[in-house]
Amino acid sequence: MHVLPYLIAVYVFLVGCYGLATSRNLVHAVGCLAVCQSATYVLLLAVGYRDGATAPVFSDIRPGSRPVVDPVVQALTLTDIVVGATVTALLLALVLQIAKRHGTVDPDELRELRG
Repeated sequence: MHVLPYLIAVYVFLVGCYGLATSRNLVHAVGCLAVCQSATYVLLLAVGYRDGATAPVFSDIRPGSRPVVDPVVQALTLTDIVVGATVTALLLALVLQIAKRHGTVDPDELRELRG
């Protein structure tokens, strides 16, 4: 088992978390959150990868004659991409409304939102 994809996923996640923790702009924070979520794409694809495997389409080969990659992991990765794009769009819409109502996207200047 290769460790490199897992290390890359951890690195991308930690870079996104660092950017999220040090962000002074809500748009930047949403982008860093998207980077954190992209680490899950790498992780899911690393879990489903097999050496020498082909696509899971059985039109020209007999089932079981050679190894194939896991189609469930590929479907989960595509679902994760769609959910990530939706969450990013929703958060950017919320940042746009905050910028319209409060005139800033700096989280430190949004005193009215504190409870």
